[in-house]
Amino acid sequence: MATSTQLPVEEYLRMSFEGPDREYLDGEVVERNVGGKRHSKVQAQFMRLIDRVVEPHPLQLFPELRMRVLKTRYRIADVAVFSEEPAEEVPSTPPLVVLEIVSRDDRLTEIIEKLEEYLNWGVPHVWLADPYSERLHVMAAEGMREVPSFELPEYSLRITKEDLF
Repeated sequence: MATSTQLPVEEYLRMSFEGPDREYLDGEVVERNVGGKRHSKVQAQFMRLIDRVVEPHPLQLFPELRMRVLKTRYRIADVAVFSEEPAEEVPSTPPLVVLEIVSRDDRLTEIIEKLEEYLNWGVPHVWLADPYSERLHVMAAEGMREVPSFELPEYSLRITKEDLF
């Protein structure tokens, strides 16, 4: 059985990485799948669409933001949307929305685990966009379900599949 070296969280927080940032899960530094062109296009388009409602509302957009979801778990969202700018450099307070975008090499079990962590942390809107199947999903207490659009009624925001893909 293989063993891994446990890294203190303080050391992880001082680290920088060549290429994409890495997550920290219970003492282990974990590489994330790098998104390709489809992933990047959806990420950019989502941010453009959210940016439209930023003007009248204080929404703050953060791509690839490192966040502390538990004392021993740091996740990096494809896009985190806060109702106001977080005070901490590495936020420990949940954002309003987390968008994860499927990458070609993602495993479903890992995606679901991450989405459930966001939900359990207290993120009210946990969204998944799959640019390969052109489907949108919402994670809620009842589980994950496919939806025709992402919605934030309090901000008069509705993002459809056609808007993203």
